Amino acid sequence: MIPHFPPSWSFGRGVDGQNSTEVSFVLLGLSQYPRAQTAFFCLLLLSYTITLLGNGLILLLICSDRRLHTPMYFFLSNLSFLDMVVGLCLGVVECLLLAAMAYDRCVAIVDPLRYPVRMGSRLCSLLAGTSRTAAFLLTVVPVMTMPLEFCGRQFINHFSCEFLALLKLACSDPQFYESLMVGTSALTLLALFAFIVASYGRILVAVLRMRSTEGHGKVFSTCGSHLTVVVLFYGSAIAMYVMPQDKIIRDRDKIISISYGVLTPMMNPLIYSLRNKDVKGALRRLLRRKADV
Repeated sequence: MIPHFPPSWSFGRGVDGQNSTEVSFVLLGLSQYPRAQTAFFCLLLLSYTITLLGNGLILLLICSDRRLHTPMYFFLSNLSFLDMVVGLCLGVVECLLLAAMAYDRCVAIVDPLRYPVRMGSRLCSLLAGTSRTAAFLLTVVPVMTMPLEFCGRQFINHFSCEFLALLKLACSDPQFYESLMVGTSALTLLALFAFIVASYGRILVAVLRMRSTEGHGKVFSTCGSHLTVVVLFYGSAIAMYVMPQDKIIRDRDKIISISYGVLTPMMNPLIYSLRNKDVKGALRRLLRRKADV
C-alpha cells in the first residue's frame, strides 16, 4: 500500500521544452506496510519530542545561568538550536560547529593561560556566523542553481525530501550533480573530520604530558561528550554522503538518514546533560530557584 499525498510543485522547464511542468512528489516513508508505518510514526514522534524538550532545556539552562556563558556552551547552544530544526543546510552548520567546539577544547587544554584571549566573544561570534555563511554557499546556492528537470508523478523512496533521493528522480542526467554533491560533501566532511582528529591529537599529547591523574579525568570528562557526538554525527553523515552511491535509494540509506537526522539530535542533549557536571549543576540551581518562588 503506497500512501498518496496531494501537494505538487512547479519547476522551471520540463523535458518537453515547455516553460513549466507540473510535478507531483509522493513520499513513500520508511515502510509500505500500514502497521509498520504506525509503529515508525510513534517512534519518530517520541524521538522528536525528546529532541525538542532536551535541546530546549539545554538552551534554557545556558541562557539563564551565567556560569555557562563560556565559548564551549555558546557553541553548544547553537548546536542545540540546530538540532531542533535539522535540515541539509543546517546539517552542514552542525559539522562546522562541531569542528569549532573541537578547536575550543584544544585551546582550553593545550594553551589554558591564553584561552580567554584566544577564544573571545568576537571570535566565537565570527566562527558561528562563518559556519552559517559557509553552509549557505555549500548547499543552498548549488541546489538553487542546478537546472534539473523533473516530469510527471515522482515517488520518493524516503521519509523526507532528501536531496540525493530527489537527484535520482531527475529526468535529465544527474550524474554531474551527484558527483558535485559527493565531492563537496567529501571536502566538507572529511576535511572537518581531519581537523577534529588533529585537534584531539594535540589534546592527547597534552594529556600525556600531565602528571596528575585528576587532570586526566577532568579532560576526558570535558571532551568525552563532544567526541561521542562527533563519532555519531560524522560517522553516519560520511556513510550517507561520501561513500559510493547506488542508483536507487535503499532501506540502508533511510536508516542512515534516521541516524544523523533523528537519533543524533535526540542523543545530543542526553549525552551532554548526563556526562556534564556543569549542565547538571545549572539544572539543580534552576530547580531550586523555581522551588523558592
